[in-house]
Amino acid sequence: MTPAVRRPTPLTLVSGGRAAGREAAIARALPPDQPAAVILEGLADGNGILADLAEQVSPSSSFPLQLLRIAPGCLCCSGNLVLRVTLNRLLRHPPALLFISLADASHIEQLRTWLTASPYDALLALQADMVVS
Repeated sequence: MTPAVRRPTPLTLVSGGRAAGREAAIARALPPDQPAAVILEGLADGNGILADLAEQVSPSSSFPLQLLRIAPGCLCCSGNLVLRVTLNRLLRHPPALLFISLADASHIEQLRTWLTASPYDALLALQADMVVS
């Protein structure tokens, strides 16, 4: 029997605005009944809509939201190792969709380049960026 071919996970980078605005935009973009994961750069402020969604388990849905936090820091520079470890763990059992919320988008092009290089080029399908005002 041949192994199943794995489809790349769609990934959307979310930047701009405040953390609460980015989280709200991601929450609106989450399709119902599809496993999704969100990597948030920065510390929780205690009012996160995504944290509330991740804790909710609907009887009609078997697809909880995975919410992962990474300490603030440039994800293509100082936070590269932490992001790489987080992505590698997450992609062992990939969600249907993945969002990465960036506290600082000044190096977003370098991050996109890094995410489209091997091995992530075969594992991720970068979507259009989501920019929050």
